[in-house]
Amino acid sequence: MTLATIKYGIVRNTNLEFDNAVEAVTAALAEEGFGILTQIDVQATLKKKLDIDRPKYLILGACNPNLANNVLNAEPWAGLLLPCNVVVQEIDDGTQIAFMDPEVIQRETGNSEVFDTACDAKERLIRVANSLPGSD
Repeated sequence: MTLATIKYGIVRNTNLEFDNAVEAVTAALAEEGFGILTQIDVQATLKKKLDIDRPKYLILGACNPNLANNVLNAEPWAGLLLPCNVVVQEIDDGTQIAFMDPEVIQRETGNSEVFDTACDAKERLIRVANSLPGSD
């Protein structure tokens, strides 16, 4: 399975239909201890506010309470970078899911105490991404 990386995230393409992809990623996140705190329907918001038509695009605010607590104990202002956002977007041949790279928190704060927790979170999110059926 192929995961793509961008400067601040991990991207996975899947052949799942959008709603099924949202369900699958939510369940896989739960298996790794993440709950969904927020859900932003970008498509609906832009339609309502700007009358713009966009493909389905959802931002999930995922949080693992233990990992978040560890980060906040080491770096209280890291809350500005939480929760770990997961983007689910409709593409031509399926759905694309992107996960925020938790190592961004360590890079941005420069706090070495955050490193182990960021690595743990990243490993968990990679397992989530790899658990999803691919389109490759």
